[in-house]
Amino acid sequence: MLTYAFWNNKGGTGKTSLIFQAACAYAHKYPNKRVLVIDVCPQANLSELLLGGLTNDGSKNLLARQGETVRATVGGYFQLRLPEPFKPPTITTSDFITNPSAFNHVVPTNIDLVCGDPLLELQANAMSTLANTVIPGTNVWVAVIDWLKDFLDTIREDYDVAFIDANPSFSIYTQIALSTADRLVLPVMADDSSRRAIQNAFSLIYGLRLPSDIYASYAFATRLKAEGRDLPKAHVIAKNRLTQYMGPSSAYDAVLRTIEQDVTGLLKSNKEIFTFDKAKDGLVNIRDFQTTGVVAFARGCPFYAMSAGRLDVMGQRIQVNEPYRQLCIEAIDELVDHL
Repeated sequence: MLTYAFWNNKGGTGKTSLIFQAACAYAHKYPNKRVLVIDVCPQANLSELLLGGLTNDGSKNLLARQGETVRATVGGYFQLRLPEPFKPPTITTSDFITNPSAFNHVVPTNIDLVCGDPLLELQANAMSTLANTVIPGTNVWVAVIDWLKDFLDTIREDYDVAFIDANPSFSIYTQIALSTADRLVLPVMADDSSRRAIQNAFSLIYGLRLPSDIYASYAFATRLKAEGRDLPKAHVIAKNRLTQYMGPSSAYDAVLRTIEQDVTGLLKSNKEIFTFDKAKDGLVNIRDFQTTGVVAFARGCPFYAMSAGRLDVMGQRIQVNEPYRQLCIEAIDELVDHL
């Protein structure tokens, strides 16, 4: 099973909307592949989208899964880990997996979901405390970091690809998510804060350009490598929310060229952290979805499954133009073609 994490430690880069559309488009394009989506985010916005969105009871359906006898979420699984955190539990994995198409008919049937959960915020302090416990002969930090890996190890033969939505923070549940991934998709926007965020992302994951050597021994990369573990490789830099009409405008393009230059520099100095050899091979332009995106996400609907015309969103009729819908489909298809 090949695992992709969508992450940037800056919020608002559109990672959840991208992973929703990309996972659905991938599953639609490859109907014989089994796709698992894992929402490791306390907001659980991806789960709500897959379970129906704003207009089709996505929130209600998510609450129902959270209210199961065995809480059918990533938080429910982590809750079972807390009493005996340093050894894999005996669990029924299917208790934590949802098939979104049972709630949202436009989602491909070959997608399964581990729902997100606000419990993650409450659990974070407990998990961090456990990860810093001293037990002779046991690397307790790795034992906690491997919670999601332990889960996936029981079902790897059941799925071909997994998509993980990781929270912008670098809290312990985000580290758990990223340590499980094989490949990293980094959405960025055309602003300087996105540029700084991508630099921060490489520092946090790969330990690059740390402000002082004092941080090196505590770094995520250092601790994983000490256990012979591989780090996820940067696979796609998604330049997201570009202008729908003209491609990158001159002001946007100046910032995006700087991001591309940063990636080119890192390819020269740390090519081992990338799956591509040239920046242009790992960069994807994603147009601004604009009204088409607002309607799609309100309805929990992939672009390819959405009709054009005047569509109802919470009692309002909103016009979706077919040429713009096609542009959105093409943008997501380009991303999927890189996966």
